[in-house]
Amino acid sequence: MSRADAAKLRARLQAWFPDREFFMRSQGQVRFIKVSSRLQMAGAGTVAFVLLIWAVTMVGVAVSQFISQRDRLDLLEREAKIESAESRVATYRENLDETADELNRRQEFIEQSLDGVLDDIKVKGKDTVSDSSKEAAETVKKVSLVIPEAAGLARIEARQLAFVEKLTRYADQRSARAAVAIRKLGLNPDAMMRSSRNAQGGPLELLSTRGDGAIDPRFERMGLSIARMEALEESLQGIPQVLPAAEWSISSGFGYRRDPFTGRGAMHTGLDFRAGYGSPIHAAAKGRISFVGQRAGYGKVVEISHGNGLMTRYAHMSAFRARVGQKVAAGAVIGAIGSSGRSTGPHLHFEVRINDRAVNPRPFLEVAPHVLEEARGNPAVHAAKAAK
Repeated sequence: MSRADAAKLRARLQAWFPDREFFMRSQGQVRFIKVSSRLQMAGAGTVAFVLLIWAVTMVGVAVSQFISQRDRLDLLEREAKIESAESRVATYRENLDETADELNRRQEFIEQSLDGVLDDIKVKGKDTVSDSSKEAAETVKKVSLVIPEAAGLARIEARQLAFVEKLTRYADQRSARAAVAIRKLGLNPDAMMRSSRNAQGGPLELLSTRGDGAIDPRFERMGLSIARMEALEESLQGIPQVLPAAEWSISSGFGYRRDPFTGRGAMHTGLDFRAGYGSPIHAAAKGRISFVGQRAGYGKVVEISHGNGLMTRYAHMSAFRARVGQKVAAGAVIGAIGSSGRSTGPHLHFEVRINDRAVNPRPFLEVAPHVLEEARGNPAVHAAKAAK
């Protein structure tokens, strides 16, 4: 821009923003405020800059929304193509061999994903799982002769059946380990399973593996085995296994003792852990908080339901760190050591109850950690056991 043009622009701006004076009268005195042309231009420039930034921002937001909407529509379109049954049927018709090859790669992916998990299965005792390997091999042979183009699919079906039976054995093996662990802790796994089925429901949705709605018994057997495995292992996680107080200092054991207040013989239904006032109290196992409040003789109490009729009680607290309905993990802090209720000093009274019957918590706390490690198949635990 030349000097002449700059001078013309400056003159035009000064004409738009001439020096202005504002007069003000207060308490009989007249004052005036002068706003210079330069100050007015600076203010106008600031307002224009702010408006420009706002406009650019709004345009950016609009563009971003447009791109996001376009990407979303593109994703939905691609998903619709993937889920289209007609396109899948067309693929089968066009090239049966290519489809079989694709299914084969998928099967290999599944098997490789579980490599090392299923290969080391060693079933002890009588194997109750079927073995379809000979039957499947015969099927592959016949299909290959009668319908050569479907031979690849027949081989994949044979591998699927072998995989299903192998997975069933794996689930049965883990169930057996969990059941042994539960028995070592003095509990009945079958009774725990029955207890877990006492409160169930929901709409009926039958599973099927065939077009007529029927289900292959080998697949049904696998489903039942996996369900039992999950139920037993879930029961194991609800067994007390973590010290409820950081310090292993038991001031009073489970069973008969002399009552500290009356001096007479009485039954003590838990373990007393001596600890400093305000020390944290930990959940002995995963579960759901079923009670928080006061109980006669216990003072401030938190109770945790672990399923299968098993419950732990934590008494004489000074403060709560949990609420009813809350799910807690093993070791979670649920309160603080206190001396509320019928107590002679700061300590935790800890109970384990099965169907509301008090049992000795000590075997659980002492044995459970090792038993659970063994049930999970920890190699170090098995090696140490074998060395003995």
